[in-house]
Amino acid sequence: MPETDRPWWHPDRHADRRPALRARGRILSALRGWFDLQGFVEVDPGAVQISPGNETHLHAFATRAVHPDGSSRPLYLHTSPEFAMKKLMAAGERRIVAFSHVWRNRERGALHAPEFTLLEWYRAEAGYDVLMEDSMAILRLAARAADATQLTFRDRQCDPFAAPERLSVTEAFARHAGIDLAATLDPTGTCDRDALARQAEAAGQRVRADDSWSDIFSRILSDRVEPRLGLGRATILDLYPLPEAALARPSATDPRFAERFELYACGVELANGFGELTDAVEQRRRFEAEMAEKARLYGESYPIDEGFLSALDLMPEAAGIALGLDRLVMLATGAPRIDDVIWTPFP
Repeated sequence: MPETDRPWWHPDRHADRRPALRARGRILSALRGWFDLQGFVEVDPGAVQISPGNETHLHAFATRAVHPDGSSRPLYLHTSPEFAMKKLMAAGERRIVAFSHVWRNRERGALHAPEFTLLEWYRAEAGYDVLMEDSMAILRLAARAADATQLTFRDRQCDPFAAPERLSVTEAFARHAGIDLAATLDPTGTCDRDALARQAEAAGQRVRADDSWSDIFSRILSDRVEPRLGLGRATILDLYPLPEAALARPSATDPRFAERFELYACGVELANGFGELTDAVEQRRRFEAEMAEKARLYGESYPIDEGFLSALDLMPEAAGIALGLDRLVMLATGAPRIDDVIWTPFP
């Protein structure tokens, strides 16, 4: 029987997976030690929330809380511990970290599992560039814990010990797709969908009649840009357009862009970091716009967590980031699929 036809709990298949799973344990131990030395408090946010997140393309698992009298109300498994952790920052915590199981529907593949582990951490009174340094330290810790000199995904490699490349999204689109992204954004960050569509089609990118600016942006990013990032050394992809950063504050140097970056290795996105938006009025506006677009595209939307918006008034200036722990373990061990590094894969 081919290995892929055997269930994960078959002794032979488990024996094949066990070295990567043991490496996962060593990586977790190393990371916990590092965060402790950095003065972080490890927290354990609850997974059931009023809102699972308010981003257009995030899809949640819904559930219901049934009360003793038989009445019930809808709730969700979180797609990230972000809302709960920011409430803890509002409560007075200043450096917190969580290793959280999270759930995302409509996601399945070599790099995607419906249930996976996010490593998420926040620093009060810190710039988001500090998170870039944290992320590189974590890449190196993971490689050492797995006895690896390179991170590997399929035929791609990345040296975690080399200095990373830092590239703005605008520079990446120009270099890898031949597209002037800034020319499609006006001074307020409003998008010119047709301007981006014309450039994309001229570059040979498929564009559908009903594609929004965000749809075209995302397709160029995934098709043309991401596969070329983090090859040989890590890439920090910085300064996302403001419409693609629902929870990040605008850049102080150009309000069309946001303090958002992603970390890539071997063409794989590993982490997503922000200078956090703490303006509740602006955050509400963005959430409502995201949910209107979700309703248009998918015929559903998620509630807004009013407690979260209230907490933003008490939250200090902060930087926060989420890193896919399972993907990190994959790259450190050379595993080809995310299920190979999850102890009990999603059914």
